[in-house]
Order: sequence, then structure tokens, then C-alpha cells
Amino acid sequence: MTSQPEAADLPNPIPTSDEEWRQRLSPEQYAVLRQAGTEQAFTGEYVDADDDGVYRCGGCGNTVFDSQTKYHSGCGWPSFTQAVSPESVELLEDRTLGMKRVEVRCARCNSHLGHVFDDGPPEAGGQRWCINSLSLDLDRR
Repeated sequence: MTSQPEAADLPNPIPTSDEEWRQRLSPEQYAVLRQAGTEQAFTGEYVDADDDGVYRCGGCGNTVFDSQTKYHSGCGWPSFTQAVSPESVELLEDRTLGMKRVEVRCARCNSHLGHVFDDGPPEAGGQRWCINSLSLDLDRR
């Protein structure tokens, strides 16, 4: 007999319209998640968080990062060495702002999470997943 997942483990239904997204998210979350904005450095709730748990997409609840991969990079945003799985995120080329970057989006709802750079800790693979706090919800263990 298999156990049913806990309600907290189930992702939220994905809104089907822009109006539904606007109702679900705060204006600040909407700007980041749906318009690919960036919160101001060193202002996010999870920049200095050391809590044990999993980080979920703030738009749909999809699990995207584990606290075991979070580290303090000093960049002003929560930083991780990897996503929880390659299937949890989508990586896209981003050429906005006159730069070539790799954008990180939630694979389930296509919400903007942040960017990934190749200047992370070498001993952990060398990547820095620079993610907006506004795009995340922390499920503490």
C-alpha cells in the first residue's frame, strides 16, 4: 500500500490567465516571477537564511532547491550550487541588459527564478545559482 502525499507536498494548480497570476502573487512577486524582474540585492528574505528545508517555486510550489546546496556567496541573493534536479528547472539563454546569461525558470509553471553563473564554489561543481527570494517559498524541515 502506497501512502498519499501530504497536502504540503502537492504543488499548487497553475493559473491559466494573467489575471489569476496577479491574484495569486503580490505585485513584487509578479514583477519577478512573471515579468523576469530582479529584486534589489541584499533585501530578500532568504539571502542569509540557513534554515534546513526545501525551496519551492513561489508561483506553483514545485520543489526547485534544497537547503543543503545553499551557500553564502556575498552576491546579495540566495545562492545554490545546483537545482534539486535537472527536471525541476528550465535553463534559457538570456541576452537582456547587454549580457549573455543563463536564466533559470521553473519547469512546471515557467516562472522566472533567477540566473546561473559559472563562478560558484569549484569543489561543488563551480556554479552559482543566483535566485530571487521573491521567487521562492521555504518549506522548513
